[in-house]
Amino acid sequence: MDPNILSIIIGLAALIIGIVAGKIIFAKNTKKQVEEADLQSKKLIADAQSTAETLKKEKILEAKEKFVQLKSEYDKEVMERSRKLGESETRIKQKEQGLNQKSENLDRQLKENDAIKDNLNRQIEVVNQKRTELEKHQEEHIRRLEKISALSAEEAKSQLIESLKQEAQTQALSIQQEIIDDAKQRANKEARKIIIQSIQRTAAEQAIENSITVFNLESDEIKGQIIGREGRNIRAIEAATGVDLIVDDTPEAIVLSSFDPLRREIARLSLTRLVADGRIHPARIEEVVEKTRKQIEEQIADIGERTVIELGIHGLHKELVRIVGKMRFRSSYGQNLLMHSREVANLCGIMATELGLNPKLAKRAGLLHDIGKVPDEETELSHALLGMKLAEKYGENPAVVNAIGAHHDEVEMQYVISPIVQACDAISGARPGARREIMQQYLQRIKDLENLAMSYPGVEKAYAIQAGRELRVIAEADKVSDVDSARLSFEIAQKIQTEMTYPGQIKVTVIREKRTVTVAR
Repeated sequence: MDPNILSIIIGLAALIIGIVAGKIIFAKNTKKQVEEADLQSKKLIADAQSTAETLKKEKILEAKEKFVQLKSEYDKEVMERSRKLGESETRIKQKEQGLNQKSENLDRQLKENDAIKDNLNRQIEVVNQKRTELEKHQEEHIRRLEKISALSAEEAKSQLIESLKQEAQTQALSIQQEIIDDAKQRANKEARKIIIQSIQRTAAEQAIENSITVFNLESDEIKGQIIGREGRNIRAIEAATGVDLIVDDTPEAIVLSSFDPLRREIARLSLTRLVADGRIHPARIEEVVEKTRKQIEEQIADIGERTVIELGIHGLHKELVRIVGKMRFRSSYGQNLLMHSREVANLCGIMATELGLNPKLAKRAGLLHDIGKVPDEETELSHALLGMKLAEKYGENPAVVNAIGAHHDEVEMQYVISPIVQACDAISGARPGARREIMQQYLQRIKDLENLAMSYPGVEKAYAIQAGRELRVIAEADKVSDVDSARLSFEIAQKIQTEMTYPGQIKVTVIREKRTVTVAR
């Protein structure tokens, strides 16, 4: 046989044998895998059954626990309801017992009331019998009295009524006098209360005007220019302004002296302009003074308008507005007249409001009450009468006119606001710090206050404070009791009222304290 064919046959046979051997091996492996898969599936089934049993047991335990919990809650709820039902039953029983007891008490009271009613009926019968007997005795007594007095019952009755009438009139007059005295006392208390409230609610400025004004200079060389050759410039200034210029050794200052603040202000402003301009000679001085006077007139009108606007006063005549502004440059007893009038106007408005009157009318009268103090021309009339004429001339309300004229009792008061203006004027002028007081008099008043307090036994120290408006008294605790301190305060206040003269009011404060000090070392 051909060796090539043989080799091919042998190769094919080897190939066939290999294929058969591979199938045999594959069949063996597949069987093994099947067996392993069967074992794994059985194992998985066993594990699943075990897990299912475990879950089943856990769920059964949870269900049992939930059942026990629900049963416990149910039992608690049942017990709570049973307790509430028991309490309700107890309350119902108590109420039933109370109602039964009330019913028994009511029955007992009804029986007692019946007995009382029977007793009252018997007493009424007895009273009726006695009344009948009394009427018989009264008729007999009247007949005897008529026989004895020779008067009929009607005549005796008339005499008795007349005597009772006279007695009643006497008692009525006495009661009327008591009521009048009480009304006066109450009126005084109410008036004091209104005045104190008005003062407390008004914040007043303490403006003190002087009779001189110091004009400051940059250097003393300007003094020579102001004096001028042979003093002609200073004479021209004094003639144009009506103010005395005092040029002395005071460095860089000239004193303007005049009792008229308006003239001093014109002189001061004129000097300021002349010094700034540098041209100082008589013709220039007269020109500057005239311009300054016109400027001051405009300023006066502006001050008056601002004042009436701030106070809420409307419809005031222009001339009266100018006079109000002019009061800014006038002082009385050292008190600025415009500040005083504004304060009086505010006080009048507050008091009028408290008394139920027209506050705007009262403010108007308070502002204008001193317009007679700034006349354009000199007159012999008092400022109250001159102010009244001015107000009447410019068509003011009759109540305002009367209040201006009557605030110093120079004419009769005819309107309610007149005494209000008078009182407010006195308050503004008398309050501490409003007007000038000589230093010696002030110091003496303070000293007298302290000496008066020190004259009482048991007083250790005394201090007059707040410009003499308060007196503080330090009492010895061993000698003065709490009751004595109240009495001491009252007696000192009474003595101050009777023996001293002072503006406003003085508060007396008695302080009593006992201190015990121990030092720990």
